[in-house]
Amino acid sequence: MAQQIDPKDAPPPIKHKALLNVDLGEAYGNFKCGPDDEILPLIDHANIACGFHAGDPVIMADTVRKCKQHGVKCGAHPGYPDVQGFGRREIQMDTDELTAMVRYQVGALKGFLDAEDVPLHHVKPHGKLYGVMCRDYDVAKAVMQGIPKGVPVFGLAGTQMEKAANDLGIPFFAEMYGDVKYSKDGMLVIDRVKKPWKAEDVRAHIGQQLNSQSVTATDGSTVRLPLKDYPVSVCCHSDSPGCMEIITTVKEVIDEFNKKHDR
Repeated sequence: MAQQIDPKDAPPPIKHKALLNVDLGEAYGNFKCGPDDEILPLIDHANIACGFHAGDPVIMADTVRKCKQHGVKCGAHPGYPDVQGFGRREIQMDTDELTAMVRYQVGALKGFLDAEDVPLHHVKPHGKLYGVMCRDYDVAKAVMQGIPKGVPVFGLAGTQMEKAANDLGIPFFAEMYGDVKYSKDGMLVIDRVKKPWKAEDVRAHIGQQLNSQSVTATDGSTVRLPLKDYPVSVCCHSDSPGCMEIITTVKEVIDEFNKKHDR
């Protein structure tokens, strides 16, 4: 669990090179969500929607091809079967349903990856599914049982996601968030509809996380991020208002951090 701390007692900067991931392919047919083409040159990892909250077969195939062209590592982004709610509403499901649902979505993306001779780099659950996994061990374990053996999962450190990954022997990437706020217990505050951020607030938000392994919560307290020795990838969202300014700002902060610390 996350721990509230005095800001002066914040830990040192993160130990590893900071990377950047964004959710992509969250479109349907002629309906476009984010500016994927503009985002791709800026990121290290893409979390590709697998059809249940967004995405369709043509979008998935096109996103995989574009990631390959840009050298971006591809991950599956499975979510609840909730197109209208964009996967940001909780759905009660049995554990065997959750495992099958994730295996189905990851398998669908893997078909497109195999066609392009691109490996599946990771799996990152989407939206409300991610949030429920943070607090519910049984859900987290069921979801991770649908992930192919040896494939890492991206998740929130200090939560049931981390515990389930460790218990199942699944490699774990700790995530930070450039455009999501944190509660006083270190959990993410997931909005149904993304809210705008000022560039200076984004810079301060992600800079604090990278440089002190801590974050200012919505109640004003400082919360330690229990990142341990995990590799770190910073997440931004393509459906946030002004997402290009957010992503560009986060990219600048990451590059400055990596250069300063010779990462």
